[in-house]
Parts: sequence; structure tokens; C-alpha cells
Amino acid sequence: MHVPDGFFTAAVSISAGAVAAAGVAVCLRGARRELDDRTAPMAGLVAAFVFAVQMLNFPVAAGTSGHLLGGALAAILVGPYTGVLAIAVVLVVQALFFADGGLTALGVNIVLMGLVTVLVGWAVFRLVMRVAPGRGGVTAASFAAALLSVPASALAFTLLFWLGGTAPVEIGTVAAAMTGVHVLIGIGEGLITALTVGAVLAVRPDLVHGARGLARPLVLRAADGTGTVVQGAPEPARSGAGRPFALAALGLTLLLAGVVSFFASPDPDGLESVAEEQGFLGQATDHLFGGSPLGDYGEVGGIPVGVAGIIGVALTLLVAAAVAYAARRRDRAKV
Repeated sequence: MHVPDGFFTAAVSISAGAVAAAGVAVCLRGARRELDDRTAPMAGLVAAFVFAVQMLNFPVAAGTSGHLLGGALAAILVGPYTGVLAIAVVLVVQALFFADGGLTALGVNIVLMGLVTVLVGWAVFRLVMRVAPGRGGVTAASFAAALLSVPASALAFTLLFWLGGTAPVEIGTVAAAMTGVHVLIGIGEGLITALTVGAVLAVRPDLVHGARGLARPLVLRAADGTGTVVQGAPEPARSGAGRPFALAALGLTLLLAGVVSFFASPDPDGLESVAEEQGFLGQATDHLFGGSPLGDYGEVGGIPVGVAGIIGVALTLLVAAAVAYAARRRDRAKV
């Protein structure tokens, strides 16, 4: 779904850039309600995990592959505001260091893969949770949220291309093609998201933003062992992301980027496949940093994809954690 340079007119690219900048600014302020010293490390881990999993293209149809977009996953784990920031960091690192996604199209990509997927994913997640509350509902809601966020992003691309694409298209034909292939990709996204959220929920439920209302009530115990339930008070959260959990999550992320990435599908992704089929793939122009050593995840510079992936994970983790710590709310009692 990474849009290259050349697909959109300057007017659409600039407008999307303005929308993306405004959206990120709003999310920087909103993230203060979601982030603190305990949850900020989780934002860095989520961004790094999304970067790694986006390298793992999986086959969805003959000659077509897909990869995680990650907006719904990020929103459920760290909150919608922080989720947008995490995806924006991933896209910036990919565009600047790996020539993945155009520079002039960076605003478009943040709108499509950050704002749209998070907004749709979070809205669907909350809706399903109202119908099916409880831990089982979290998994089902995660799957539905991720599944629907992908074709929503594909339709948003189609609308933007109809408004300001650099090639004439039949809007109905492109919309049908984009929706069809991205529904299949959405199924993969839903499975990855549900499995990931379910795994974190089983180990550290206090780190799943979307499940905070499901925390066990706080019980105050007296010396004689009797306990009093404090209504409305959640179970105390453990400090930070937790060293064992953080190390395990980072280890898994490095394994995916450093080893599993070698087995990713080489087939074009959904957008590239549709663009070729509909005759506008040729509108793509060369990336300004396309000749950098890390371009195309190391292929340009002869760097093994696993090594490039590990470098990308490290960069994403550092940048996302720095953004999260800068945006977090401070404990004024310590000031």
C-alpha cells in the first residue's frame, strides 16, 4: 500500500501532506492522555514490531501479495492517538532510509496507512466491544477492526486518485479491483492483529489499551487476609513494559525482521498489482533516495535483507520511543 512518487498531482500531495501534518499534531497532543513513563516504551515496541511485520509480504492471490498496515493493531495496543504517531514514524523511517513509499507521497501514505486505518480500526473495535464485551470480545474486535481498516484505506486511495491522480482511471473499476484484493489482505491483517493482541492480552493485559476497561478490580486486603473490592478502581498496572516482556517482544521483532524476512513473498503487493493491471503503474517516478545502500531493504547496496531489517527495527524503535517520551504526560508531583 506504500504509494510511490508520481501517482498524485502536486495539489493532492501538498493537501494530503497538510492533512497528515495536522493529524500528527492533533495526535501529539492527544497522546498525552495515553502515554506516561510506563506506557511510552510500549509505543516504541509497537512501532518496531509494525516495521518488522510490514517486511513480511504474504501471498493473497495468484501473483499478488500483501503486508500488514498496522493501524488497527497500533490503536488497540497503545491507543488511537499514539497509534497514529507509531505508524507515522514507521512510514518516515521507511521513506527516508529504505526508499519505501515516495517522499512527495509521504503525506498521502500517512493519511492512508495512519489516519484512515487507525480511525476506522478503532471505531470498529469499539463498536464490536460493545456487542461482545470481555476478553474474547477483544480478540474478535481486533480481527474485525484490522480486516475492515484495510479495504477502507484502499477505497480512500481510490478516491484520492480519482480526485488528483496523474493518470485517467475508471473510478468504479479501480475501486472494485482495490477493494477485492485488499479484502483478502485484510483477512491476513485481521489474523495477525488478533493473534498479536491475544498474545499480549494473555501475558500483559495492562499493556493493551483497548482492554483497559477489563482490568480486574482493585482489592484492598487487611492484615487478617480479608479483602475489600474498590468499585471502579482497576488493578494496579505493573511498572513499565516489564523487562521480560520487553525483551521477549524485542527478540521476536528482531527474529521477524532479521530471519523471517528472507522468506517474504516477492510478488507485488495489492496496490502495485492493481496499478499494473489498470495501467497507471508507469506513473511512478524514481525515489530520491532509491540509490542509498538501504534502498529496497538492502537490495540496492547488497546488504542482506535481514541486516537491513534489524537496522530498520533499531531506527524505528529509537525514533518512536523518543516521540512517545516527548509526548507523554509528566508526573507533576516529581517536578
